[in-house]
Amino acid sequence: MKIGITADHAGFEKKGELKELLDKAGYAYEDFGAFSYDSQDDYSDIIVPLAEAIAKGSIEKGIAICGSGVGVSIAANKFPGVRATLITETYSAHQGVEHDNMNLICLGGRVIGTALIWEVTEAFLKAKFQDEERFKRRLDKVVEIERKNFKEQINNKN
Repeated sequence: MKIGITADHAGFEKKGELKELLDKAGYAYEDFGAFSYDSQDDYSDIIVPLAEAIAKGSIEKGIAICGSGVGVSIAANKFPGVRATLITETYSAHQGVEHDNMNLICLGGRVIGTALIWEVTEAFLKAKFQDEERFKRRLDKVVEIERKNFKEQINNKN
């Protein structure tokens, strides 16, 4: 599985801690930045490279961290094929993948601690989309909404 990770200044410290935990657990990932702390960076800029990679299919699952998780979630969902959600607990972290094929979790570095970030991340990374008719039907409707509203062809990689 190809994993991507990114954070702005408000999530920078938590991203470093999460990378250490990913390394210990043997996960391979690509860091999309920020690569140094910059108190003036913006979540809307930092999410772009990861969201583009998910939209293109070169990254399967992404993790984005900003202060609350809200900003990166809003910005990431502006990209076709990105299904990003603010996550604060483990049930939604796996259920969002299993039922909705969520491919990007957004976390609040100023809201939840490292232990919970790790639990949420593991639940997200271990989850698989349940290939049942009802979930596929619902996801197809979401893809159709994207096609209509983005007004471009989207490669359906469900």
